[in-house]
Amino acid sequence: MRQPLSRELSNLLERGRDRQLRLAVTGLSQAGKTAFLTSLVNQLRHAGVEARLDLLPAAREGRLLGAQRLNQPDMGVPRFPYDPGMVALRDTPPRWPEPTRGISELRLQLRYRPARSGWLTPEIAHLTLDLFDYPGEWLLDLPLLQHDFYSWSQAQALHEGEQRRGLFSEWLAAVEQLDPAGEADEAQLAALAEEYAQGLRRAKKAGFSDLQPGRFLLPGELEGAPVLQFFPLPQLDASQHNTSRETLEALPANSLYATLAARFRYYQQQVVKPFYRDHFRRFDRQIVLVDVLGALNAGPERFEDLSRALRQLMHSFDYGQRSLLTRLFAPKIDRLAIAATKADHVTPDQHGHLVQLLEALLAEPLKDLRFANVPVKALSLAAIRATEAREVVHEGKRSPALRGTTLEGEEVLVYPGDVPARLPAAEFWQQQGFDFPGFRPMPTSSEALDHIRMDAAIDWLIGDKLT
Repeated sequence: MRQPLSRELSNLLERGRDRQLRLAVTGLSQAGKTAFLTSLVNQLRHAGVEARLDLLPAAREGRLLGAQRLNQPDMGVPRFPYDPGMVALRDTPPRWPEPTRGISELRLQLRYRPARSGWLTPEIAHLTLDLFDYPGEWLLDLPLLQHDFYSWSQAQALHEGEQRRGLFSEWLAAVEQLDPAGEADEAQLAALAEEYAQGLRRAKKAGFSDLQPGRFLLPGELEGAPVLQFFPLPQLDASQHNTSRETLEALPANSLYATLAARFRYYQQQVVKPFYRDHFRRFDRQIVLVDVLGALNAGPERFEDLSRALRQLMHSFDYGQRSLLTRLFAPKIDRLAIAATKADHVTPDQHGHLVQLLEALLAEPLKDLRFANVPVKALSLAAIRATEAREVVHEGKRSPALRGTTLEGEEVLVYPGDVPARLPAAEFWQQQGFDFPGFRPMPTSSEALDHIRMDAAIDWLIGDKLT
């Protein structure tokens, strides 16, 4: 039986108010992607009940009714481990969720009341939010798409500071003796590739960020495959071995150079490009998480290393305003947030400096984004709080401090230090007047996780879809 016209129109309008948004949470290893996604799901699921989301108008006005998890569209991709993450945070003592070791996704359906009422506006509307998580190590590979093997080798040589070279000393000593025109030795290639991978792992542990190829750090199903048995040749310049580009590209297929170049191309085409195509080309919104404090702790060479990695990474994404044609044929990210994470690891009076330093760190990409008229917002946040702000009184003077439990289990009351409001000069590093320790997550009896400015981040990323 045909439905009455009014019911058909109501159903049509209801479907018309259903919206879908794909959100990319981007960040290098240890930037806090898993914590951010866990908190994001938690805040939305408890919106209107226990979650503190005052900076999100739909929640503040009581229009956001909550969120439920839906079955994800791709049954071949694991679900984001939200429940295990919450178990870790509720443990005694609380633990941080396990870091990402593979691709996962989660689909949420948000229900809300539209801000405007009228006969064409449904009483309840929906927003389907698709969230994606992936290892930060794999993200490092996206800039490889801008290179061939020759230019990549030269770029890696340019980035070698004194401390970084020290972590690769044995590999460098061996690879500098190689003749690019010599015949490739499979056993030697495998051994040198493993030594290079060990150097990357040492560099990651030491706080470096610009580490390629990223799959060498977290190989997944590619463990032991020939596609991961290559490395750059830092000696590629015209003064050694007659290694001009033209000469090298004319070498036979069994030469060392040709073998490494072939494996680099295969890695680009069969590993990096599908990852980019399948997981990044279709995003609507993006937030880039940056561990600025960790880079400050690690020193000047590592801080510059992070800056370079982020600049390269930002150029890998396609930003621009959506239109019907671009949405159908060339999807683009049309709104971006950049966030300095772990804001609770410094006192509240330093949060403004933290944002200013983040903007200085990404100054060139931000100029390009604003020139392209892409809305972008910088903020500092703590997805899951680990400290409480306190004051210390000494000789009648009040000073800010933080109270928390370190990762080693020690309860402390500390002032971690000042955050520079601009890119640090040489004297800043010489003074070394700061120490930003790591903390455990705070215990909580509430179902909703405590945070700093997650509501501001949510509002920027999806708030306009909840009107």
